[in-house]
Amino acid sequence: MIAGPPVKPSRLRLDFASREALRRFLSHPRYEVLPTEESGDLVMRNLPTEVTITVTSSPRRGIEATLALAERLAGGGYAVVPHLAARLVRDEPHLKEILARLDAIGGRVFVVAGDSQEAAGAFPDSVSLLEAIASHAPAMKEIGVTGYPERHGFIDDDLTIQAMWDKRRQATYIVSNLCFDVRVVKKWIARVRKRGVPLPIFIGMAGVADPAKLLRVSTRIGIADSARFLRGHTNWLMRLIQPGGYAPDRFATGLMPELARPDMKVAGIHVFTFNEIEPTEQWRQQMLARLS
Repeated sequence: MIAGPPVKPSRLRLDFASREALRRFLSHPRYEVLPTEESGDLVMRNLPTEVTITVTSSPRRGIEATLALAERLAGGGYAVVPHLAARLVRDEPHLKEILARLDAIGGRVFVVAGDSQEAAGAFPDSVSLLEAIASHAPAMKEIGVTGYPERHGFIDDDLTIQAMWDKRRQATYIVSNLCFDVRVVKKWIARVRKRGVPLPIFIGMAGVADPAKLLRVSTRIGIADSARFLRGHTNWLMRLIQPGGYAPDRFATGLMPELARPDMKVAGIHVFTFNEIEPTEQWRQQMLARLS
């Protein structure tokens, strides 16, 4: 997320392996969108179907908004990954209903604990929900969980990595939470692999957004839903506003060459769009042109 001029279509100084890896990541990325009234139109107007769409879970709007948008986009030909917040699932019958709808749109889900202060029912955390999903839908195609490159607000770093190890039997991949420092991401992935966590990792990164619009969207959605990663990291927004702070092209190229290595098992990139879909897609297309 950054305000400023578009990326110029110049060539990138990367070795062949790095160039090919980055081109592969950008050719089939994941875009995270917020379940607002206009987000479906924004996606279908601006994105080709090779972009996988993940739809966030909002305590204010509830599970229905997430599932309804996911169903609409799946009907438009997109691979969709609804976020399922454990604390919003009421009980086992509710979960079975949700899983049936997920199965109808491709059998993909991204499991989070959720930002609700209290659980609506029997699932207080992502582990309990993952275990229930495994018992009810053992053939679920893809199940994603969150990883934390930077320090979690109230969980020790080693415990977050241990949690990924504990989830490895139910989950099929990890998405790293937003981080603006490539060096931190690289060190974290190396630690995850050293601990023996084998799941492929999608690297979370910010897209292209106007900080002022980000704040307006956050106000409408609820800051805990649309910008949950800002909690405990109040300096991040300043990085977006300051000239020379964050640039998505610099972040993406900075992942190389280390994360192009097969042993790092990086599956791709996960872009936090905050519904700034059109400028983020323009950036992606410009980057692909520079890599070709």
